[in-house]
Amino acid sequence: MNYSAIRNLAICVWSVLAFVLTTVAANSEPGNVEQGEAVYIKRCLQCHGDEGDGLGPAAEFLNPPPRDFTLGLFKFKTTAFDEDLPNDEDLLRMIRDGMPGTAMPGWSDMLSEQDMIDVVAYIKTFAELEGEPESQLDYGTQVKTSDESIAAGKILFEEGDRCTECHGVEGKGNAIKKLKNDNGERTWPRNLTKPWTFRAGNDPKKIFARVSTGIPTTQMPSFSDPKSSKKLSIEERWHVANYVASLAKVENVVNPENFVIQADRLESGLPTSPDDKAWKDAPSSTFIMVPQIVGKQRFFLTANDTISARALYDDKKIAIYLEWDDRTKSIPGDAKAASIADENLSEDAVAIQFPLTIPEGMEKPYFLMGDSTNPVSLWRWSSGTSEQPETGTIIDAKGIGDQQPRDDSGDLSIASSYLNGTWRVVMTRLLTTETPENDLQFEEGRFVPVAFFAWDGSNSEAGTAHAMTTWYWLQLKPAADSKPLIYAIIAALLVGAMLFWWARGAQSRNKVNA
Repeated sequence: MNYSAIRNLAICVWSVLAFVLTTVAANSEPGNVEQGEAVYIKRCLQCHGDEGDGLGPAAEFLNPPPRDFTLGLFKFKTTAFDEDLPNDEDLLRMIRDGMPGTAMPGWSDMLSEQDMIDVVAYIKTFAELEGEPESQLDYGTQVKTSDESIAAGKILFEEGDRCTECHGVEGKGNAIKKLKNDNGERTWPRNLTKPWTFRAGNDPKKIFARVSTGIPTTQMPSFSDPKSSKKLSIEERWHVANYVASLAKVENVVNPENFVIQADRLESGLPTSPDDKAWKDAPSSTFIMVPQIVGKQRFFLTANDTISARALYDDKKIAIYLEWDDRTKSIPGDAKAASIADENLSEDAVAIQFPLTIPEGMEKPYFLMGDSTNPVSLWRWSSGTSEQPETGTIIDAKGIGDQQPRDDSGDLSIASSYLNGTWRVVMTRLLTTETPENDLQFEEGRFVPVAFFAWDGSNSEAGTAHAMTTWYWLQLKPAADSKPLIYAIIAALLVGAMLFWWARGAQSRNKVNA
């Protein structure tokens, strides 16, 4: 295909696309309040309530709670910071795309564009919002992402604790003060290293909007407010936006295809400290954590959302390294921890769950701490209190209501480290024990079911209130031995000998024929 044909094809494609977009825009009429009410009652009332006050039947189970439309205040807008009214497109975007990390789904696959426009018109009636916004967010000239811009943004981010006071030095949301929204509800700073949790987009332009307008009803301020001592210019806000975008994790991110923890074998001894450099070379697997809402007492408001695991073993022991972001170091009895935590401060904790025996097939015990016929064993670490050190405990469980800590957990070794909003814990234990009826016996090459539980003590998590995963797999990779290499060498020598014999024979035959 020549250049002219390609150009003509491109023109045709763009013409069709322009026609489709124009047709869609023409067919979208101004919002109809009555039709929007009908859609709202069917799709939105369960969470936001029949009065739009955020007190629907499901509200008490949601974190964060549903938006109260009667206030007329919306968190994510692109109008100026001091403009009360959002753009209709701001509300439409929330309905169309949803809000990651919340119970608010995107409705574009169930509602037409006109349905969503009608809903926007209806929810504005709860606060009697009328008219058009008078001022819009000024984006100025966008500063492209570069090493220089990111470096400038880092300085502004940290300067005078402008952003680190809430988001922490590494942006993980490890606040140094307790935050509440305008309704008195507990809020946690965003973990900026997890951009997939950003409620209104994670590209620099969307981040610029949040830095500029703030997030109304929360303690996230506007940095375009001329009255603020921490005000930033448009150019400076672009630098900060570029820096925040650069904080996105490139390691320890969830990959749905990675459901096996591969444990490498070491010959020179296992690392016992979470800060040991050997862990950097161990393959990492990261898993989603969800609230424990299966068994009583159910808990819907967990703080932890992912956990990463690595494993190493030698001829005697296995060591498992766990890493997860936790905004607070929860130490009961510690005044600093208490000042940030909820009222019911408890220890941070994590547990690794194994079946007592490796199943022969794919069937595994009940993932929530086993059952009476398929018991499990948990290795649990707890962060300790101001008076008691951290502890490691082995727990035998036959269900969430039947857990028995062992009197002797002495062969479970633990070590932990907390830095800048991240816990790192290593638990080490023997591969095989003298009581196989009571302990899992690890074997090279076998796939072992494994699951995880985590408790954030500053978020009132204790007992059955925790985050958890389903079953995944752990495999002790067999050590590479020399047999395959030896076999290959022998085969190569045999082939070489045969070729040499054939060549000698051919040479002899040629002499005879000559």
